Amino acid sequence: MKASIDSIETMGLVDGPGIRVVIFFNGCKLRCKYCHNPETWVRGKDNMTVDEVYNKIMRCEPYFRNNGGVTFSGGEPLLHQEFIIELSKKLKEHNIHIALDTAGVGNGNYSEILKYIDLVLLDIKHTSNEGYKYITGNDITSVEEFISELNKSGTKVWIRQVVTPGITDTREYILSLKEYIKKINNIERIDLLPYHTMGIEKYNKLGIPYPLGGVPPMDKDKVNELYKILKED
Repeated sequence: MKASIDSIETMGLVDGPGIRVVIFFNGCKLRCKYCHNPETWVRGKDNMTVDEVYNKIMRCEPYFRNNGGVTFSGGEPLLHQEFIIELSKKLKEHNIHIALDTAGVGNGNYSEILKYIDLVLLDIKHTSNEGYKYITGNDITSVEEFISELNKSGTKVWIRQVVTPGITDTREYILSLKEYIKKINNIERIDLLPYHTMGIEKYNKLGIPYPLGGVPPMDKDKVNELYKILKED
């Protein structure tokens, strides 16, 4: 079995706990205006087998202390469920921690893959259908099936929300986020990620107009203030 993989990052430190190998899959149904990996939108040719990826991961196993392990990212890893399930079965023979970095928009039938996932990093795009469609081009109901199966699975969750000037950087929006995520079980952590412009060069190289041209990077001090609002009782 093969999958379309853009790249494999070793020694990753920001995509789950500990030191991790991060597998970036190609293919995504969303077109988020702030996406910094546009090169992963199109699935393209399946180029790596389960065994090839497994062998690369296992070379890093000595570094997986303190809950380190593997993170499946993208693109959207849920578009490669069969591949991930087969690979995860092999990794679980060595008790390797597995995280899934996802927007929750794949092809459905998520219960099987979640059996092998220890942690879901769930990207919240927006809390309203209008805002979700503006940011991603899709309807917000596309993520509802995944959230339902995630709740049934009992899998631990880290919430991730990109804070973008003029879109998700208000007190009102953060309060709506606080309300929205009440329907998601087993949340261990909430990260507010400041919008940045580091992906613009990729858009230029690919000849794709950058959707948020002129929008400045998010002020990190303001993000800290918004996080205080999120933690208010």
